[in-house]
Amino acid sequence: MTATTVSAPAGRSPAAAALRRFRNYPAALVSVVFIALVVLAAIFARPLSGHDPNAIDLLAARSGPSGEHLLGTDSTGRDVLSRLLFAGRVSLGVGIASAAIAVVVGTLLGAVAGLLGGWVDGLVMRLADVFLSFPTLVVIVVVAGVLGPSVLTMVIAIGLFQWPVCGRIVRGVTLSLREQEFVLASRATGAGPLWLIRRHIIPAALPPVSVVATLAVAQAIALEATLSFLGLGVQPPAASWGNMLTDAQSLTVIRSEPWLWLSPGIAVALTVLAVNFIGDGLRDAVDPRSAS
Repeated sequence: MTATTVSAPAGRSPAAAALRRFRNYPAALVSVVFIALVVLAAIFARPLSGHDPNAIDLLAARSGPSGEHLLGTDSTGRDVLSRLLFAGRVSLGVGIASAAIAVVVGTLLGAVAGLLGGWVDGLVMRLADVFLSFPTLVVIVVVAGVLGPSVLTMVIAIGLFQWPVCGRIVRGVTLSLREQEFVLASRATGAGPLWLIRRHIIPAALPPVSVVATLAVAQAIALEATLSFLGLGVQPPAASWGNMLTDAQSLTVIRSEPWLWLSPGIAVALTVLAVNFIGDGLRDAVDPRSAS
């Protein structure tokens, strides 16, 4: 009798199944395209805008949209479109950097807490409770007021106050893995905590952590816009979507010069919404209970 080799159905790997579930979420697909366009627009801001974002022209101050300035000019005659595109670099950079800090700190602390257990686990979880008990925005405002407003201060503060969510998830994954046979076998052969984290914990936690990271980016972009709007984030003349919205503090501007605040407001809203949709799509894609 001739042996017959049966091959696995194509596209049945966990990664392929997750990709199929993600493709079944149209809002996430549209959001991926939108974020890609935002990133490209930020990278190629100078050739796309054709203007220096910090060039002052008082004669053209507060001009409405025109052929020369497609989105009009601000109170000092700077091109709004140019500043909008360059601001995307800052706002996206703050969001990604803050999320990276939150994911790295949360993954390490959560994995260490889950692996070691005991007083280490209790200490890390109580520390997470302390961070979660404070209103993030209020604390960051106080920190910015004490240390002075800067992009670095804002990135570190946002990142450090977002780590507990990721830490709790990684701790849960670690607790479910540490009594598995392959982890016990690795420990029996002398594997240390760092090796276990790198080889077993991080690969297992990567799917849920990727969802948390995506949502952390959206939250950080919104926080940056809020802090910059309050004057405690990105400082002029550097442009961010948040500090472009400071012109909207005047009712006169809101009513008669909407081009000064409408475009950055829409940019913040659509970017945060798109990143949240991507996070929702990833959550459904990595959930093994989702229908294939």
